[in-house]
Amino acid sequence: MNDVSIIPYAPAHQPDFKQINVAWISEHFTIEAHDLEQLDHPEEHILPNGGQVLLAQSGGEIIGTVALIATENNTFELAKMAVVPAFRGKGIGKLLALAAIDYARQAGARIVWLESNRKAKAALELYRRIGFVEVPLKPSPYTRADVCMELTF
Repeated sequence: MNDVSIIPYAPAHQPDFKQINVAWISEHFTIEAHDLEQLDHPEEHILPNGGQVLLAQSGGEIIGTVALIATENNTFELAKMAVVPAFRGKGIGKLLALAAIDYARQAGARIVWLESNRKAKAALELYRRIGFVEVPLKPSPYTRADVCMELTF
């Protein structure tokens, strides 16, 4: 999509960030307390220590999101990646994921990891295509998490 740009988060984006993610999560899962912490207060739960939220924008509309959460030394969690239904299947998720990976690489990351669920088949296939490999599941604040993947630089 030629008219899609990836932009950094600003506080004015919080309602879009939350709405897009709540809609995606609610399609297959239950919104959990940790989701709401991050979606309601990204400045406290995502952005500290070099974290970032990136947004896909088209025609002035926010159409997708992804977050990077600094978790430990040179490690980021890829989280809250979602695209509005009308724009799915158009490569927006890949643009977001690659922009997030580029951000992490520039921040000195050595590992980017994520948690997901096997029901999210399209997302898992995208992650595999861009280099993530499945690793043992870590303890998670999400009851829906049943797969963990990592990308090592």
